[in-house]
Amino acid sequence: MPNTSYGSLPFAEQIEFLRRKVNIPTDSWTDIYGAERDYAFTVAGANRNAIVADFRSAIEKVIAEGETLEGFRKDFDNIVAAHGWDYNGGRSWRSRTIYETNLFSSYNAGRFEQLEAAGDALPYRQYHHSGSENPRAEHLAWDGLILRADDPWLQTHTPINAWGCQCSLSGLTEDDLAALGKTAPDKAPPLELETHTIGQRSLNGPREVTVPKGIDPGFEHTPGRSRLEGAIPPELPNPPITGATGGPGLPNTRPVDPLPAPRSLGADKLLPDNLSDEAYAQAFLEPFGATLEQPVVHIDVIGEAVAVGRNLFLDRRSGLLKANKRDRGPLMSVLAEALLDPDEIWVRMEYQFKQKKTVVRRRYIAQFELPGQDVPTMAVFEWGTDGWSGITTFAPEVSVLEDARIGVRLYRREE
Repeated sequence: MPNTSYGSLPFAEQIEFLRRKVNIPTDSWTDIYGAERDYAFTVAGANRNAIVADFRSAIEKVIAEGETLEGFRKDFDNIVAAHGWDYNGGRSWRSRTIYETNLFSSYNAGRFEQLEAAGDALPYRQYHHSGSENPRAEHLAWDGLILRADDPWLQTHTPINAWGCQCSLSGLTEDDLAALGKTAPDKAPPLELETHTIGQRSLNGPREVTVPKGIDPGFEHTPGRSRLEGAIPPELPNPPITGATGGPGLPNTRPVDPLPAPRSLGADKLLPDNLSDEAYAQAFLEPFGATLEQPVVHIDVIGEAVAVGRNLFLDRRSGLLKANKRDRGPLMSVLAEALLDPDEIWVRMEYQFKQKKTVVRRRYIAQFELPGQDVPTMAVFEWGTDGWSGITTFAPEVSVLEDARIGVRLYRREE
């Protein structure tokens, strides 16, 4: 049952969630709102960089070393004294709010990342109330609720859900569900919305926000979800660049053996040529268990993580969904197969002279035979921190194959 020690045992995803935040001075807690907190470290009313930095160090100690609330309060008192900070509320309430909000939000963000990475192994989520002495009626009513991981209700109700909330989610398998005497998950509670006025003390003035009943304003999002969606790079404007320019420590080599023989795919993998961009994008996402609304973390055959979701197909300029670039829509399922079950995986460095930086990219290469096609189909999915690109082509020329197979080979499918 969660309490003040809940989340006190740090883990990599929790620590990384905090580490990647940027210190932002604020005048009011409403200055940085909702999912923006996935990226910003703030303390409401701490409007100087030095104060925010000191609180950041104190919270990092809480998470990395399992510091207790009483231990944090000593740091709180030292920071207040050193900076002469005039904060709102009493010492006990304010220090507890800073401590618990950062501890539990980072904990749940880290757990969210772990659960998403588990993919199909943990298809369900169970809500757990903290067991506090003064429970919120709604949170208590949700205790034990089991939903599918992609249920829209969880997008706004994944803990933490309010100031001081210590509720949590756990992942369940099909066997776990059966052990609880269930043949299917529960039905999500009805969504009741409430309008609140926030920011009365903000320099930007008050404003109205609408949130689900039982959720405090600012908590109507999944901690860490925007990070996952943000980890999905946009599509690069051109197909994968042929060849590579190399880089220190990562020599580019070419193979002496050919690609494994093409594998046969079913007729369902060749899609009609008149579908919408949404349909083509969904055809790519579906084999990974992702949807246009729900991204996932795919773990490839060598254990590397690839975030997969709608953002893959958002046009950089217009922000619109464009999955049928270069008329590759009918082969979207084939492109997904290259990432799911590649013939080879290559990693290479490319030095970008204009930006004066080195980008590391992974290439997933596969060849398939499709019904009604007399020649093989080649699919290449290339992934990098600056973006991704993908090509599909019938009867690839030898030069195209050789240009794709360069760098350092990390994986080759056994025939």
